[in-house]
Amino acid sequence: MNIVVDTQRCAGTGMCAFAAPEIFDVDDEEGTVLVRNPRPDAGQEDAVHEAVQLCPTVAIRLVED
Repeated sequence: MNIVVDTQRCAGTGMCAFAAPEIFDVDDEEGTVLVRNPRPDAGQEDAVHEAVQLCPTVAIRLVED
């Protein structure tokens, strides 16, 4: 799985960082999501899927390898 973020759509709500803080963060300067690890481990997939579902602007998507 690979995480792709559309920073133009991102509103910087931080819901993704709340759901998966080891994967996502919010850039304080830009106010948009930062992906700390675009290729999460299998053990992190549930948190990543939750983060995708919580994104109010649908700025995060997953691309399967």
